[in-house]
Amino acid sequence: MSALRVFTSPGRVEDGWLALAAAELRAAERSRIPAAPLKQRHPDLALAQAYRIQWTNVEARIIGGARLAGHKVGLTSIAMQQQMGVDEPDSGVLLDDMLVPSGSELNLGDLVVPRVETEIGVRLGRPLRGPDVNADEARDAVCEVFLALEVIDTRYGAWQIALEDSVADNASAARAVVGAAVSLRPCLDLCAEELTLSVNGETAATGEGRAVLGNPLNAVAWLARRLGDYGAGLRAGDLVLPGSVHASLPLEAGSEIRASSPHLPPVCLRIA
Repeated sequence: MSALRVFTSPGRVEDGWLALAAAELRAAERSRIPAAPLKQRHPDLALAQAYRIQWTNVEARIIGGARLAGHKVGLTSIAMQQQMGVDEPDSGVLLDDMLVPSGSELNLGDLVVPRVETEIGVRLGRPLRGPDVNADEARDAVCEVFLALEVIDTRYGAWQIALEDSVADNASAARAVVGAAVSLRPCLDLCAEELTLSVNGETAATGEGRAVLGNPLNAVAWLARRLGDYGAGLRAGDLVLPGSVHASLPLEAGSEIRASSPHLPPVCLRIA
């Protein structure tokens, strides 16, 4: 966890305020009573400060017993950027208590305003870090790929938020439903893999892997470079969710969500 401790933020907001903002977001997640967006109250909030708020809360959860499982990249497709009104990706941290097996039931009452995304997830077989990491190096570092349903949530209670708000709120990470993994074979073209999201057996969204920054591995490389800005990197064994291939969809009680693709095992989630 030393990577979290090297995070620095030399911006104009005092450290005491950053700690208070982190505590507000932790309280909102526990109580499901939304917090007011930070950027509205503090227009000078910088992106580096938002990441500091995020990692402060991650470290608090790890101190409480959670384990680091990996990372997520968000806002990597045009559809998601247009939906959220931003023009660059963000990233968050995945903890082991956020991962749920395929076929699980999710209680909407545990979240604020959740939505679902379909992604091609990866697991790293070796570390990946450095300022010049590219997609080829990311592919060499990946050992397995899988379908995932990411449940995103905003502890602000509404999705009209700034990029800095999302980052501070752990890139809206809530749950990740991870499907069975397969080896990343040379013949597996992640760009051309077409994902289908169905709700109660009806197709609700589709998208190809290339929707994620042109290649999901570009998102993995972006993440390695972004973490490198703060003295961190990706570890062997880390899971990475590179981002959704389609705009996120709201979740409704009583529905069954299923993601499938031609070459990856399906993944599903029941909503209570």
